[in-house]
Amino acid sequence: MIKILKNLTKQARLFALGCLLLVIAQVWLELTMPDYTQKLTASVSSGAVTMTDVWQNGGMMLLCALGSLVCSLCCGFLAARIAASLAKTLRWKLFDRISSFAAAEINRFTTPSLITRTTNDVVQLQMLVAIGLQMIIRAPIMAIWAITKISSSSVAWTAAALIAVITVVVCVGIVVGLCFPRFRKIQKLTDDLNNVTRENLNGVRVVRAFNAEDYQQDKFAAVNNSITANHLFTARAMGLLMPVLMVVMNGLTLAIYWIGAVLINQAPLMEKAAVMGNMIAFTQYAMQIVMSFIMLVAIFILLPRTMVSARRINEVLDTNPGITYTDTPAAPQSKGRIEFRNVSFAYNDTGAPCLRDLSFTIEPGETFAIIGATGTGKSSLVNLIPRFYDATGGSILIDGIDIRSYPREQLEQKISLAPQKAILFKGDIKSNITYGCKTPVSDDDPRIQRALSIAKADFVEELSDGIHAPVAQGGSNFSGGQKQRLSIARAVFKPADILIFDDTFSALDYKTDLLVRRALRKNLEGATVLIVAQRIGTIRDADHILVLEDGRIAGIGCHAELLETCPLYREIALSQLSKEEL
Repeated sequence: MIKILKNLTKQARLFALGCLLLVIAQVWLELTMPDYTQKLTASVSSGAVTMTDVWQNGGMMLLCALGSLVCSLCCGFLAARIAASLAKTLRWKLFDRISSFAAAEINRFTTPSLITRTTNDVVQLQMLVAIGLQMIIRAPIMAIWAITKISSSSVAWTAAALIAVITVVVCVGIVVGLCFPRFRKIQKLTDDLNNVTRENLNGVRVVRAFNAEDYQQDKFAAVNNSITANHLFTARAMGLLMPVLMVVMNGLTLAIYWIGAVLINQAPLMEKAAVMGNMIAFTQYAMQIVMSFIMLVAIFILLPRTMVSARRINEVLDTNPGITYTDTPAAPQSKGRIEFRNVSFAYNDTGAPCLRDLSFTIEPGETFAIIGATGTGKSSLVNLIPRFYDATGGSILIDGIDIRSYPREQLEQKISLAPQKAILFKGDIKSNITYGCKTPVSDDDPRIQRALSIAKADFVEELSDGIHAPVAQGGSNFSGGQKQRLSIARAVFKPADILIFDDTFSALDYKTDLLVRRALRKNLEGATVLIVAQRIGTIRDADHILVLEDGRIAGIGCHAELLETCPLYREIALSQLSKEEL
């Protein structure tokens, strides 16, 4: 929690100091009220009370109550501002840190868990700060101050109050000890619930196609029942605290009156009125002490789960990205040259490498294709170029410089990517095509029409809103081929030396595939183009073709050369085209 609170801004810390001063003032006002009650009770008991005494003491009590109310309202306002500021800062830091993560860190935490940590866990902390800031400061100050005031009273009364306090502390400690592991489990189950829900929503078409609604409901029910059982356990355990506290409070009141009756009976006649006043005042002080511990109980109900949330947030903030970048700008020797030098790659330290000892060069302006069976490492290879992952062996050079020597922004400016799965963002077609552009782009900018033309996204002109047609999250309101063409248009729109098409043409029909490749060759002269594909027709016109087999190079050359020299390529080609077509 201390590490989390270090994220408070200077303004929030000043507000916290203001809360402290307001709470001290509030506690002083509330603990002053019993003094006037004692005076008024003593006057009434002695029979010498006058209306002046009633008005004076009663008026001061009302003023103290009004002042306490004002202090409480002001403190609540400041606490809400502090909580909102902390939540805003944490959400921004989490988003910024997650954005810097490589794919390995994303996979380690998992997407549902990162979503939960950014939303649910931050809300838990915000609630604790907003509600608890007043109580956490107020409860110990109130308890210590009240105990100091009653310490000079009867030893019996003081002992009764201490027994009540010890009983409350022991009960709270037992309940928190039982609930803390459950709260940790609840946060993990929240991740699982989020994961099952996202999985069901993303794959709803597959679920319906395979009539698997019951299976998905059973998966959801299992997680939902587990999280419900844990919530019920903690709620029941916490629910026991309030009856115990009420018993302790009422028992303490009875003890004070019983001890007071004995003391009044034993006191001389002239001192009975004073003892009566002390008993009333002590009762109020004792109730203030017990109420302080009740407030602490309310905090302890929130604290265990919040501590788990704080730990989960710190795990993300303390995780350094596995891929780091230099701040020194590189001075490339060319534009678009890629070289692999003995590159190997494995997704984890214990697994077998999926790429082994790859060495080849792609010259500027070349169209370079990669083909191979499923699982041979084609996507893994192209993912190494923009540093989604770092090679575990060897080095990759772009324009004569190791990619690990490029600043992040400079490397990203050199590369444009159309991924295997077309990803579209909520907005409109224009915002998706110009995605990442740092300067405003007008509607009549010729680059937009050029990108749509190269990608053969003619369907955009047929939409009533044109490039301003809405795009749902993930592009769910477009077909697979339309999303893929918009993804290609976005890649082409970005001015980059290297364009990577990772199996991007798989969702296109043969005619559109051919037209797009012709447009790319015609309009992107000078740019280096990498194409990952499964179809021979897509890559046969490439300048060079790399054939992968089990993560190794099985052959490299043009289409005609590979037909003669590479049995694997010839086998793939003959499985798709006849000898006459080849």
